[in-house]
Amino acid sequence: MMLKRLSLLVFLLAIGLNIFAQDAYMDAQAEDVEKTYVGGEKYEVKTYPHTFKTKKPKNIIFLIGDGMGVSQVFAGLTANHGRLFLDNFKHVGFSQTQSTSDFITDSAAGGTALSTGVRTYNGAIAVDTEKKPIKTILEKAEEKGLATGLVSTSTITHATPASFIAHQPNRNMYEEIAADFLKTDIDVFIGGGKAHFTQRKDGRNLVEEFKQKGYQFEEDIENIKKVKKGKLVGLIEEGDAGRLEHRKDMLPVSTETAINILSNNKKGFFLMVEGSQIDWGGHAGSTIYIVEDMLDFDKVVGKALDFASKNRETLVVVTADHETGGMAITGGDFETGMVKADYPLGGHTAVMVPVFAYGPGAEEFGGIMKNTDVNKKMEKLLLNK
Repeated sequence: MMLKRLSLLVFLLAIGLNIFAQDAYMDAQAEDVEKTYVGGEKYEVKTYPHTFKTKKPKNIIFLIGDGMGVSQVFAGLTANHGRLFLDNFKHVGFSQTQSTSDFITDSAAGGTALSTGVRTYNGAIAVDTEKKPIKTILEKAEEKGLATGLVSTSTITHATPASFIAHQPNRNMYEEIAADFLKTDIDVFIGGGKAHFTQRKDGRNLVEEFKQKGYQFEEDIENIKKVKKGKLVGLIEEGDAGRLEHRKDMLPVSTETAINILSNNKKGFFLMVEGSQIDWGGHAGSTIYIVEDMLDFDKVVGKALDFASKNRETLVVVTADHETGGMAITGGDFETGMVKADYPLGGHTAVMVPVFAYGPGAEEFGGIMKNTDVNKKMEKLLLNK
């Protein structure tokens, strides 16, 4: 009897770890030493022309810095000695991030507002307040014959990427979210979370099902970056992609790969890329973590601008789902790149977050707007909604 109870306890613990390990970052806490980023070598930032072919875009690259408020942007700016690729954006606005259930949104409701143009309750994945599915911009782009893609440094089933492709009443339904990917014709998705596709309670191996649909499957970033066409499933970790020292240039490389694949479609494409772990640094109260991931995300902005400036038919929109940590910059040095900050709390805040736009239609994104307006402006420009 004792052995049976012990086995049951181990089983329940395993289930609990599978459900909650993906959100362990929310309980992380930084040592005081991590409140200061001491500085480092800067990377070069290009300046891009603002000459475009048309007034409306053929493609949209939508970049979400999860948890990225103005302080996070300025921390990155300081750390890179006064320059970011974000400097190239002439059209800047602010997004109000509230959900229907809370003054302070979570990533699920925040992502859903950006993906659907509809506000919902915290925890909802592209469903409304009555838990009915809402069609996303990615799904609408597919219906128009456009290519589509998702890239993230979290598991690809995490709240933000999930809100563009899945429809579930609870963000923690990771296996159900993974199964929803097969209900679409998405062309490429790259991130962590392989376990939710292959180590499932229902016994399904979704990777094999994707292969049967003609998708290429890769687990190594070196192999992922070699893919130039076709459909691609890239799952680089069983769980999340890890911190920068572990994943290295995974996010910029994956973004460039996705753009290469999607740009083969003559009708155009929609790509969402999430820099997930800016948020996690905010939860931990770690300036080092935030700066590392803010600079990594800015390099992704550079990859998007490299393509958009040459293509001249691509709108690049950069924003956040919310701010995390209430980051207050208390010191810095443009010469050394040092940034010092403090954090009044370890959760999300209600403040407005920045919206940056470059390309055809960028002028639509100035001023103060709701998070739902970001979606509506993109759909109007890309899909004639």
